[in-house]
Amino acid sequence: MSGTTTAAAAPRRRPAGAGAGRWVVLVVLCVSLLLVALDATVLHVAVPAVTEDLRPGPIELLWIVDAYPLVCASLLILFGTLGDRVGRRRILLLGYGLFGVASAVAALAQDAQVLIGARALLGVGGAMIMPATLSILRQVFPDRRERAVAIGVWSAVAAVGAAVGPLLGGFLLEHFWWGSVFLVNIPLMLVIVPAGRLLLPESRGGHDGPWDVTGALTAAAGLFGVILGVKRLGGGEGATGVFTLAPLLLGGALLVLFVRRQRGRPYPLVDLRMFARPAFSTSVGCIVLAMLALVGLELIAAQYLQLVLGLSPLRTGLRMLPLTVAAMAAGLTGARLLRRLGPRRMVGLGFVLTAAAVVTLTAMGGADNPGLLLSGFVLLGFGLETTLFGAYESMLSEAPPAQAGGAAAVGETSYQLGAGIGIALLGSVMNAAYAPGLAAVPGVPSAAARGAGRSLGEAYDIAGRLGGAPGAALRRAARDSFVHGLHVTLLVSAGLLLAGAAMALRLPRVMQCETPGIPEGPETPEGSAGLEDSGSREDAGGGDGGASGVPSPREPERSRVSA
Repeated sequence: MSGTTTAAAAPRRRPAGAGAGRWVVLVVLCVSLLLVALDATVLHVAVPAVTEDLRPGPIELLWIVDAYPLVCASLLILFGTLGDRVGRRRILLLGYGLFGVASAVAALAQDAQVLIGARALLGVGGAMIMPATLSILRQVFPDRRERAVAIGVWSAVAAVGAAVGPLLGGFLLEHFWWGSVFLVNIPLMLVIVPAGRLLLPESRGGHDGPWDVTGALTAAAGLFGVILGVKRLGGGEGATGVFTLAPLLLGGALLVLFVRRQRGRPYPLVDLRMFARPAFSTSVGCIVLAMLALVGLELIAAQYLQLVLGLSPLRTGLRMLPLTVAAMAAGLTGARLLRRLGPRRMVGLGFVLTAAAVVTLTAMGGADNPGLLLSGFVLLGFGLETTLFGAYESMLSEAPPAQAGGAAAVGETSYQLGAGIGIALLGSVMNAAYAPGLAAVPGVPSAAARGAGRSLGEAYDIAGRLGGAPGAALRRAARDSFVHGLHVTLLVSAGLLLAGAAMALRLPRVMQCETPGIPEGPETPEGSAGLEDSGSREDAGGGDGGASGVPSPREPERSRVSA
């Protein structure tokens, strides 16, 4: 569609992708992402202060920490697809408002129940914001080369938010009370809400059929159950426990019902035929596998730095800061690498670099080695972000514009599921390798040995209570067993990463930026239907690997259904 047609279709609104305005839109979207990323980690350092003030029970404390990510991950598909129907900008602005209100409630909470409810509301707001930022980015940058640059900046901002959260929280706690970690969101929201209303374009997916409310709620409930069960596994709960197994089984059954329902509907929430395209399904799989291999590993590495090397939390954060800096560098250079290497080689290279970093870190022992940690973390951050950048860009480019919100929600949900499964899987590997080394420590009673086998921190507590030679022996054995478990976990993680490199072979070999124009789920007049001319279309034919740039013969039919 030509620019003239676009102007006629939307005379009151400047095309979202025109001129320098799209980069201003990117700034607004990145600030949105920064807020969500900050809130995911800023509470971690405030947990002791919250515990001292509100006196929550163990279960309440768990929900204070987990309510936000659990609710956010469960509702991504619901709000991503709703944005495709009622307007992505509208959902984003509602998310801003809810995020601000929930932040105020959390900051002023006087008991644990109110704080849990506020954290859940923050999760709802985050679920509105996250897929909307990616789907609006997909709309504003129709040219794939520019969109790759925008996604690189977007992912670099995500890395910054994750790293700055604990540092900002620590600074605020030194000068104010724990509620300040939430209150800091409100001034930013007072700026970003009017800026979003003024600068962000509105668009819809062009769907003619009704929004499937039942399907959306089924997906939300199913994801909630699965993620809750996975989180309990990651927290060390037994796989056969009723409060772990029941959510997993019920959530899995609901997700199966959701898939069957979508296949039978003429206007599905998520067009599952996207998964028949190798580029889309492989990208989603790579996101899951990358997070599965690494998120649990990061938690174990933080324990190693603090409990084995004896570093303070602040020094631990500073030691891991090179990982974030390297991830930022990979995001900012990702567009150029993608053009040079193509999706297949870029994602595969990222997996291989990350596996090399993980193997390098197996040289970690009981003594501090700053040079080894620096090189390993830099390689780890650059490799991981290279993988995620290439996978996200390929997934988003492969999805039709009409399904941008749903596709973004699928990507973010895959990220959250991979992270949760990774914590559970690698945590189980770590425990299986760690506990046997404490079974027969001289002078240590069997009951104390079993308690010490649950975690290194608990082993240190028990060793302190035992004292003398038995306590020293238990402490030494626990540290050595933890280092051994870390090495085993690193090798398992490296194997998963190499499996990801093999999976990446199904991605397109080259970055297709020009293909014959095919109607692909037209946007409504408020959006950017006319922004994608034949000179900026990405590989609509990605279903055959995308290397040839030839459209799939079923594409017109799929586009009509998506519209």
